[in-house]
Amino acid sequence: MRILIVDDEPQITRVLRTSLQSNGHEVTVAQDGVEALARFMKVQPELVITDLAMPGMDGIELTREIRARSAVPIIVLSVRSQDTAKVAALDEGADDYITKPFSIQELLARVRVQSRRVAAAAVPQESSIELGDFRVDVERHQVLVRKVEVHLTPKEFDLMLYFVRNADRVLTHKALLRAVWGAAGAEQPEYLRVLIAQLRKKIEPGGEPQYILSEPWVGYRLSPRPAGPDEARRDEDDPDGVIFTKS
Repeated sequence: MRILIVDDEPQITRVLRTSLQSNGHEVTVAQDGVEALARFMKVQPELVITDLAMPGMDGIELTREIRARSAVPIIVLSVRSQDTAKVAALDEGADDYITKPFSIQELLARVRVQSRRVAAAAVPQESSIELGDFRVDVERHQVLVRKVEVHLTPKEFDLMLYFVRNADRVLTHKALLRAVWGAAGAEQPEYLRVLIAQLRKKIEPGGEPQYILSEPWVGYRLSPRPAGPDEARRDEDDPDGVIFTKS
């Protein structure tokens, strides 16, 4: 996989380059957004990993510029104090984020997820989507979870379909609100709180969040198969399902 790494810290880019290359990836490095955009146009990477805080063109602007040209997956790197910037990058079209400090194994796992998404996107969209424990019949508005049909309201179905089409991708609260209710819904966070709770009651085994996982302060992510304890534990920090930030 061709990967473009963007970070102004040489020590980080050196470690990431070595680790990714040792796992069979072709790596290009840029130190800021301006250089990254030029290299992006030249090498046409299949994945971009970018820091947020950089001189000149930052990670948010870089994400915006890349999204205007390509649907290539983008993973942003951030520190915890950058939550607002992280949400802004995701709203601009980034696919995932990793909080510094992070382990190389976590990074490689996120890269594998995006690689699977690229492969899945290459398959023409069908009227029926099968993904992990889910089967969604788009034309009949039918959803099966572990081969058992669940009856959803129209809005619940719209939300479920958007989740399935963006599985393993971090979706911000605003993105979800716009996807289901349009531009007017972006300022009505209570809609999403209620709908998520309703959908979880219908698809989650035992009522515990294992598929629709909260990304605290950011949004949600759909896991096509039940998440492990470490992933599901994120919801302990977000008991109500939605935490909003000013942006």
